[in-house]
Amino acid sequence: MLGLMLATRLYWPDAVPLARYDFLFLAALLIQIGMLAFKLETTDEAKVIVIFHVVGTAMEIFKTGAGSWLYPEASVFRIGGVPLFSGFMYACVGSYMTRIQRIFDIRFTRYPPFWATVVLCLAIYANFFTHHFFYDMRYVLFAATAVLYMRTMMHYRVFRFWHRMPMLLAFTLVALFIWIAENIGTWSRAWVYPGQAEVWSPVAIEKLGSWFLLMIISVVLVTWVHRPRPPEPGAQRRIDLPTPGGNVRSPMQPVTD
Repeated sequence: MLGLMLATRLYWPDAVPLARYDFLFLAALLIQIGMLAFKLETTDEAKVIVIFHVVGTAMEIFKTGAGSWLYPEASVFRIGGVPLFSGFMYACVGSYMTRIQRIFDIRFTRYPPFWATVVLCLAIYANFFTHHFFYDMRYVLFAATAVLYMRTMMHYRVFRFWHRMPMLLAFTLVALFIWIAENIGTWSRAWVYPGQAEVWSPVAIEKLGSWFLLMIISVVLVTWVHRPRPPEPGAQRRIDLPTPGGNVRSPMQPVTD
């Protein structure tokens, strides 16, 4: 999606009858169909991605109405001031979150109770709307997230090696990469903040906090499909190595941190 945004920003002929935003919407739709057709995503994962799309589009409609950001170009496929390709940007995050859960065989230790994560998720989503009218609760939500996930460790497998990472660090890193992607998106004028309407400037680093909280929503939605699983006994310490004869031996190795 970022590649399409950049390509259409650098070269989009004026003579083309199709609006750039509509092209991005149709391209995103084809990508999603292709992900299912080539079995890169499962049907259950696609259901979660649809939820991401709906949740994201609802927030986009509200935020653009409140003047938080805007879409400066015309399009046919839109709801109010929101072109429909915007929902696919949230779906991209959802697709990433669901697929890495499966591909890297992610497991968790000391994962918080599911009901507590749902309550936190709902509070975060509500705050994205209510902070325009009442006190912004984001610092309270940061504290609640830290308390809830402070002891949670994520275990993931890359090839035959197991690694682990604190969950809060994982949230922060993903938020950082989304912030980088947001800078690419605003530079391509797929959307812009009010201060970028005339001349582009980097997105404020404070937006990292918003994307950090979005990670909580993303993770909770994904757990509806991929429920958090604990590591199998000894799984983090076992590495399968091929022998010269082609057989596999499994010596016990220390965890790769």
